[in-house]
Amino acid sequence: MKMTMHIDEDVLDRVMKITGAKTKREAVEIALNEMARRHKLKELFTQGLGLTPEELKAAFAPDSTTSDTATLRVAEDKTPYGKSGHS
Repeated sequence: MKMTMHIDEDVLDRVMKITGAKTKREAVEIALNEMARRHKLKELFTQGLGLTPEELKAAFAPDSTTSDTATLRVAEDKTPYGKSGHS
């Protein structure tokens, strides 16, 4: 879909640097996909995935019993540029 938008150039430049996007369009698409991904994760965590808080902590930070600070790393397969992730 083609549209005209007014986007803060400083923010757009920052997104391009952070993501490595080569075009403004790619930067906007990456940012929108990231926002949707974060919302989906928030929904999943709100639902609790059917686990107790202790089970969630163990599933995402198995070594958290030996460390005060646990690191959560989440990744998804990238959708090829220009393709939607939905069928």
